[in-house]
Amino acid sequence: MQVGNARYLTEKDLPDSLPVFPLTGALLLPAGHLPLNIFEPRYIAMFDAALSSNRLIGMVQPAMHEGAVKGEHPDLCQVGCIGRITSLAESGDGRYIVSLEGVCRFRLIDEIAGHKPYRSYRITPFITDLACQEEQTSVDRSALLASFKSYLVANKLEADWESIEKASNLTLVNSLSMMAPFGAPEKQALLEAPDLKTRAETLIAITEIVLARDFGDSDNMIQ
Repeated sequence: MQVGNARYLTEKDLPDSLPVFPLTGALLLPAGHLPLNIFEPRYIAMFDAALSSNRLIGMVQPAMHEGAVKGEHPDLCQVGCIGRITSLAESGDGRYIVSLEGVCRFRLIDEIAGHKPYRSYRITPFITDLACQEEQTSVDRSALLASFKSYLVANKLEADWESIEKASNLTLVNSLSMMAPFGAPEKQALLEAPDLKTRAETLIAITEIVLARDFGDSDNMIQ
């Protein structure tokens, strides 16, 4: 996978540990782009450190199970996504405006003790994500677009269909998953889908549940 000027092809191209940025509701997927507004001093320090090394950080959500520890050092979901810093600008008031591009997912192994203000973990990357282009033909594109159109109609929204038609299945599935205004558990389910086909099917299923819950029977929304 090409991300910016870097190529990630094998496990040797990826680190075995990462600083992690816990953020509820944030979803980064391979080849996806996630904008961030960084203002906490500990995360400013994290991004400074990443810029001076491999430009990689791990995006992960705080754990959502009953009894999970919250607060400054919450329990974390076990699966996140490696992001490469592709742009960073200083706002002039102490903030960083950052864009991350997804490289591949990872699983947390254990936390690395240390004296840095941010948290770091040993990880196991999902190497199969580096070759995810091969999964694109398995996606039911027509079903995905029908589900997306139903959501737009129900919410009285419009979309740039010319750009959508040109998008690859990989871009379409992962971009729609990241853009979808679903809750943290649904975002995590999309992240943890084992492959692109399953992620597309999960996105369709979640969309249908939301439409049925919020608007009633959605079968006749598309004219």
